[in-house]
Amino acid sequence: MRKVTLPNGLQIIHELKKGNSVVVQVMVKTGSNYEAEDERGISHFLEHILFEGTTKRPTNREISNEIEKIGGDFNAYTTNERTCFYVKVLKKHFHKAVEILADIFHNPLFKEEHITKERNIVLKEIDMVLDEPSYYQWILLQKHLFKEHPCKYPVYGNKTVIRTLTRKKIIDYFEKYYLPNNMTISVVGDVKQWKEEIKHHFWQKEPQSVKKPVLPLEPVATKKNLTREKKDIVNTYTILGFKTVPRKHKDSAALEVINGILGRGQSGKMFTEIRSRRGLAYDVGTQNVGEVNFGYFAIYATIDKKNVVLVRNLILEELQKLQDKELKEAKDFVEGHYLLEMEDSQKIADQLLFWEHIGNAHLMKEFVKRIKEVTVNDIKRVVPLYFKNYTAVVLEGK
Repeated sequence: MRKVTLPNGLQIIHELKKGNSVVVQVMVKTGSNYEAEDERGISHFLEHILFEGTTKRPTNREISNEIEKIGGDFNAYTTNERTCFYVKVLKKHFHKAVEILADIFHNPLFKEEHITKERNIVLKEIDMVLDEPSYYQWILLQKHLFKEHPCKYPVYGNKTVIRTLTRKKIIDYFEKYYLPNNMTISVVGDVKQWKEEIKHHFWQKEPQSVKKPVLPLEPVATKKNLTREKKDIVNTYTILGFKTVPRKHKDSAALEVINGILGRGQSGKMFTEIRSRRGLAYDVGTQNVGEVNFGYFAIYATIDKKNVVLVRNLILEELQKLQDKELKEAKDFVEGHYLLEMEDSQKIADQLLFWEHIGNAHLMKEFVKRIKEVTVNDIKRVVPLYFKNYTAVVLEGK
C-alpha cells in the first residue's frame, strides 16, 4: 500500500492487486451527520445529482454509456459520515475511469430539470423504505437508540426538506464539502502512474478550510426503552439495539467476535436457538456497526406478534451464555469472512477509504491481527459493559 497527498490536499491510496481490473473510488468526508436541520438528506441527494450530467457529458446516459460500453461498472452511496463514488474497469481503461470521476466532480451542471427529476426519485426511495419493514425497522432503531447524536436521523433525510431543496442550497453544500482536502481517492489494481493520472485530472480545485459542525456527545444509556409501532403487515419485526463504541475503540474487535458467536450464518447462537431449535423466527441475525464517531450492536428477528416477549427474553439469555469454547470458532469465522470479502477489488477500495476515515488506511491490514488478539477475558468484560440497557423496536403486524 502506498499513500500520498497532493499539494491541494487530496489524498491518494494505492493498493497493488494483480488482475485485469482496476477500481477507482472517491470518498468525500461528509454525510448526513453534518447536515443542518434544513439540509436533512442533502448529502444523499447530491450523490444522485452528480451522475445526472456535466458540461462534457450533459446527460446521465452519456456518463453511464462511457463506462458501460467498455464493460465497466459504477455506483455511489451515502452514509452518516461519508459519500463514495466508484468506477471499476479493465486496467487498460484506468485513465478513462479517473477522467470520468474528475469530470463529475469538477463540471456538474446541477440543472433544474435534473434536480426536479431526482427529487421525485428520492421521494419514491423514501416511500419504498417506509413501506418495507425490513428497511424501516433500522430507521426506527437509530431514531430511538440515539438521543443526541445526529446518526439518529435517516441518511435519506425527510420529505419536507427534499421537497424544498433549491439549486443554490445544493451548490452551496457541494462547494462547502467537495474540496480536495476533504476527499480521498483509492486505486486498487495493477496500474502504473496512478499518482500522475489523478493529479492530472484532479488539480483544478484549490484547498479551502472545511468547517464541519461539532457533533454532540451521545449520553450513555441508563435504562431500557421500548418502541412499538403498528403496521399493516403480516409478520412482526423486532430489533434489540445497544449503544457501543466507534470502530477505532479498543473494544471494537471484541464486539466483532461476539457478532461472530451470535450471528454467523445458520450456525450462530441466535439462529440456532430461535429458529433451528424453537422455530420462532424465519429471519434472525445480528449486526455490529462501528463508524468514525458512533457504534451500536443489534439483534433482529422476524416473528409472530404473540412471540415478541419470548424472543426478546431468549435473545437476552443467549447474550449471557457466551462460552469460552465458542471464541476460537468465532475468530476463525470473522477472519475467514473478512479475507474472502477482501478478494474483491471494489471491497478493498472501499475498506481502504473506510479505515482511512477511521484514522489510517493501514488499520485495514491490522483488522485480522486485532481479532486474533481478542481473549476470553475481553468477551467477559465487554458483555456486561455494553449489553445492559437496550432499545427494543417492534414493528407489530396483524
